[in-house]
Amino acid sequence: MAVRSLSRSLRGISALVALLAVGAVGCSEVVEDAKDGAKKVARQRSVFSLNPGDCYNPNGKATEGEAVAIEIVPCAEPHQAEVVGEFTLDEGKAFPGNDAIWAIADERCPAEAQKFSPDTWALPKGVEIFYYTPTTESWATGDRAVSCSYTKETGTITGSLKAGPEASKPEQTAYLKGANAVYEALWTTQPEAENVEDDLDGYKAQAKAVAAALDAHLEGMKDIEGVETGKLRAKLEKTAGHWKKAANAADSDAFYVAYDPAFTGLDPKATVAARKELGLATTVPADDAEVWAG
Repeated sequence: MAVRSLSRSLRGISALVALLAVGAVGCSEVVEDAKDGAKKVARQRSVFSLNPGDCYNPNGKATEGEAVAIEIVPCAEPHQAEVVGEFTLDEGKAFPGNDAIWAIADERCPAEAQKFSPDTWALPKGVEIFYYTPTTESWATGDRAVSCSYTKETGTITGSLKAGPEASKPEQTAYLKGANAVYEALWTTQPEAENVEDDLDGYKAQAKAVAAALDAHLEGMKDIEGVETGKLRAKLEKTAGHWKKAANAADSDAFYVAYDPAFTGLDPKATVAARKELGLATTVPADDAEVWAG
């Protein structure tokens, strides 16, 4: 999942409102445009006022840069973003720098997003994680907050992305917690070297992390009833064994032999039947489907 950053700023807001002179009575389109413009201005809020659950539209394209104000909108209306969480950075006298702050946000914001919307399969296509962070200027005034959002650069979202009561059933929570941790272990520990021969220890460390996450996932699934969930659990037990063999491989050849069934054993398509049984989303995200398509 792509993560980008939006920084805040204390620079003042200068709202330019164009006044349209209606030359003829009955120009309803012009009047409606004027009403929409007035509504947008009335909804302007400081970026510092964002709270979890707020739906909003950035003033401008959501890319790296500085932001001062946003347009708060009801979540029932089409919008581009929703705040999914926030956290406070450790106090410090000196500004740590953008890279240091972004490194923390890269780790913390996905975790906040998962708490807000545990089933990532249920998210609309094209949703990404963005965040607002302090700038040098705002840090000097005591700003330490990071606001995490789900954002669509293209198109809009209608309705809140927050998981409802139906997603808080114990079996769903247990499954999603374990499944999310497995894929997080797989991707966050991916070595930079493309070839196993160039970093066997790095790939073995990745295999060890995935095996540990699978063990925890299996432990969480043991009390979940259901035929399809039972089948998936049996499959993942074998998959965990392959990851453990990869973690203990004596050389790159042995690693490759274990890695192939280990990786294919995590194919998300194999979880669809169990997800359906648990009442979770069943459409494999496009990015995941492409990875396991080969």
